[in-house]
Parts: sequence; C-alpha cells; structure tokens
Amino acid sequence: MNEFRWTEDGETRSAAWRSESRSEPPARGKVAGDALTAAAACRMAGDDQGILWRGDFQNARKLMQGMARRVDRRPAGAPPRTPLEAFHRHREAQAFRARVLGMLLLPFDADHRIPLKRAPDGRQACLEALGPVDAPYVASLREFQGMIGAHEWRKKGLSIPALGSRIHAHYGVFAPIRSEYVDLLARAPLPSWESAFDIGTGTGVLAMLLARRRVKRVVATDLDPRAVACARENVARLELGSRVQIQQADLFPEGRASVVVCNPPWLPAEPTSPMERAIYDPGSRMLLGFLSGLKAHLEPGGEGWLILSDLAERLGLRSRDELMAAIAAAGLEVAGRLEARSAHPRTKDASDPLHAERAAEVTSLWRLKVC
Repeated sequence: MNEFRWTEDGETRSAAWRSESRSEPPARGKVAGDALTAAAACRMAGDDQGILWRGDFQNARKLMQGMARRVDRRPAGAPPRTPLEAFHRHREAQAFRARVLGMLLLPFDADHRIPLKRAPDGRQACLEALGPVDAPYVASLREFQGMIGAHEWRKKGLSIPALGSRIHAHYGVFAPIRSEYVDLLARAPLPSWESAFDIGTGTGVLAMLLARRRVKRVVATDLDPRAVACARENVARLELGSRVQIQQADLFPEGRASVVVCNPPWLPAEPTSPMERAIYDPGSRMLLGFLSGLKAHLEPGGEGWLILSDLAERLGLRSRDELMAAIAAAGLEVAGRLEARSAHPRTKDASDPLHAERAAEVTSLWRLKVC
C-alpha cells in the first residue's frame, strides 16, 4: 500500500494512503487549517502538494466548494470543432478537476473516525467502501463525500417502477438511475420463459426483472466482487433466490440460455477510476466479448438482447457500421430493435458541453439471433 508523507511541526510524517479512484498520493504534503484560502489551496494542488486538513471539517467542505468554483472558471479556449473533440476536452477537464479537488485530504483513525472538529460520523460508510483497516490512514475529502453519498443511496434504495420494488446499490456498483434501459427489457417479447443469462449484472436489476417476468431460471454474472455481493443481497431481499443465481465470472456462465442479456458500458474509452468502469469500456472489450461469445451460449431459437445507447456514435467514438460489422462477424443477425429516448436530467442541462448529443441520445435493445 502507498504512503502519504507530509511535513508537520518541522518533522516528516507518513500514513497509509487510501484511494478508491486508485490515484497516486501527492508528491508531498503539508498541513493546513481554517485560514487557508481557496486560491492558495488551488496553487498548492496545482503543484502536486497534498493538503492535510487539521481545521474544522465544515470549513474544509466550504474550502473545497471554493476550489471547485475556481477550477470551473478556467478559460475554455476555442469552441470544439467536433463532438469527439468536445468529449475529449470534457474528459480532460473532469480529470483536472478531480485531481485538484482530490488534494484536500482528511486524517482517519483506524476505526474510520475523522479526528476533526464537527466531523460527521462516517464510520459505516467507510467500512462499506473500504472494509476494516488496521491503522490510521489519509484519504481525500472528495472520496469521503462519495462514500457518504453511496451509503445514503444504499440505505434508502432506488425505486424501480418496472420491477415494482426498490433496489440497493453498494459503493462502487453502478445504480440504475436511468430507467429507459430497464423499461426496454420490461417490454421486450420473450422468446421463451425457460432460462436467461444476465451478463454484467451490477445490482442485479435486470436479472430480477427477468425473474419477475416469470423466467424460470436466471443466471447473472459479474466480474466485480462488490457487484456480486450487491446483486446477491438484492435478490435475497426480493426473495427471488429460487430462480436467480449470481455468479462471479468474466462474461458468460457455463451452458446455454433462451435469452442472454447484456447492458455493457456504453462508451469505448478508458476509465480513469474503478467507478467509471460501468460507463467506459476500453476498446469495446465487453461489447465485443459479448457478441463473439453469444452464439455459443444461446439455445436454439434463443435471442441475445444487447442494450446499448447510441451516444458513442453521436460522439464519434464508434460508428453504427462498426457495430453492425461486429454483429455480423459473430454470426448473428438483428431480429428486431426497441428504442427509447433518453430522459435523464443531463438531457436538459444546456451548460453540459455534450448537451446536444445527450439530448438526442437513443437507447436501443437489439434482439439478436444466430444466422
């Protein structure tokens, strides 16, 4: 495990560095308190200097808000010429913002307690995200806020109208906050009620919806241990364990099914943190792996359901011709397609640099059959 080193009272000190985004610790560090300004903090962060906070916790929150405002006011430069250029600039700006704000650091005791004035009790949130630890450590305020947010989502759950229930997403597991892809699966015509596979199940929402649609046997897979634990918990809560089995696997389980569903990450780009793996699929690895392996896992007359947004096409990251060529190369053909327009809040946010593409985005459920 990496260590973070800082100077305090004329001495060099160190503690374990924990980062769920897998970022490296700052090159050096310095303690700071309530007198630090946002301008000075941004200068320190820009110089790769971590700021270990010793002041009031609530003042640290205010400081980070001030840092965010300064970062967001950076000159944007000339307008991008293409959606692809806008996408890459947006990603660069996101990475810069995350790096700067990630330099504001908090101390944690071995029980995940923050030894600062007016600090919240985030022990349970940290335990859910990081597990037990055996020594004090340092982590960013930004990541701590993410853990708190994930803990609250996990407690209250997310209502899924198509499922008629709430599901509870664990830290690091993508929550189905966009309903269109769930609704597509809810209305797609089933070729059989015998069996189904759900590839990359995440919270287990699609696997559970298939079971609610009276599919007799559903096997759901995910490579991430957090997702496997999350899906199993949701399946148990909805008392669907007799029909839904969760396995840790890279793509397909053994055997064949009448319906094989996959909702891969929609954008073929490199994730910058584990959190982004549900959004970005470098080299379209999961998409192409699903297509190339689908034929060997379909029962005769079965269908593969690929749920995919066309945002990658609108951004110039992947063309429709490339998608159709990959389908044909896998020995598959399109038996039908259901579509839904995106309705998430970002489609209405004109300040989003990718607003035009998001507003026009269409999500499709491609019904694929063996040629």
